[in-house]
Amino acid sequence: NSEASNRQPLIPCSVGLTMATRALLKKGNAAAAAAAAAVSTATAVTFMSEDVVHPLELPWEHLGLFSSYDHAALRRGFQVYRQVCATCHSVEGIHWRELVGVTHTAKELNELAAEADYVDGPNDDGEMFERPGKLTDPLPKPYENVEQGRAANGGAMPPDLTLMVKARHSGQDYLFSLLTGYIDPPAGKPMLPGLYYNPYFPGGAISMPPPLSDGGVEYDDGTEATISQQAKDVVQFLNWTSEPEANERKKNAMVYMFVVGFTAMASGYYKRFKWSPLKTRNISYLKPEQLK
Repeated sequence: NSEASNRQPLIPCSVGLTMATRALLKKGNAAAAAAAAAVSTATAVTFMSEDVVHPLELPWEHLGLFSSYDHAALRRGFQVYRQVCATCHSVEGIHWRELVGVTHTAKELNELAAEADYVDGPNDDGEMFERPGKLTDPLPKPYENVEQGRAANGGAMPPDLTLMVKARHSGQDYLFSLLTGYIDPPAGKPMLPGLYYNPYFPGGAISMPPPLSDGGVEYDDGTEATISQQAKDVVQFLNWTSEPEANERKKNAMVYMFVVGFTAMASGYYKRFKWSPLKTRNISYLKPEQLK
């Protein structure tokens, strides 16, 4: 039955890992087999009828209840965005001033903003003019308008990345898998000119060429710029652009929970104090003859 065969689960990498586990067990290497089995259980199940591979759920540290953004990673991620992603994608929802104390100091950001030219005006003569950027300006856009962006990208306008983590299901996991998931198309999967195969993109064909390469950027802190490291850093930065208030929200939540807990205990104590005369009284009922 072809319909039943289409619903058979396709588990990326897990088949190979299972075979490897069996081979290790035959050789008596139980510890290595257990490790391989643990990795195989972390794979995501995808059905053959689907046109996309679902990303794995990755352990992002900044998503914990008591965790905060790694500001060193945010600085590296902003560098990857500026040097790689910003050639096609914008982050219109973020201004230079919002990066102060997050990725750079105010002095550093003033220098970075001044490298970009912004159209301002009109001046006293009624004409528009260009000026160096300042902290109150938004991050520069790669294209002046949508039509220019489409003309430069074969008719497709690269989306703005400000809220991209929230705009995609499993946002961080999806973006990381997409950036690191470019592979050669499998047999029987023809690709049109200008398209690249990525199993994590719906349909498998994406017009964006692989944006990252080993050593594609040179980190200021000396971190090795592998593809996975760059993807991890830029995804964390894009998570911050979608939720720049996350750290403050977690701090406020701790305060609110403390206040709620204190209020609950005070209310419970007051309730027991107020009702204690009624709850501890002893009511005796006497027969009429006992009242004489």
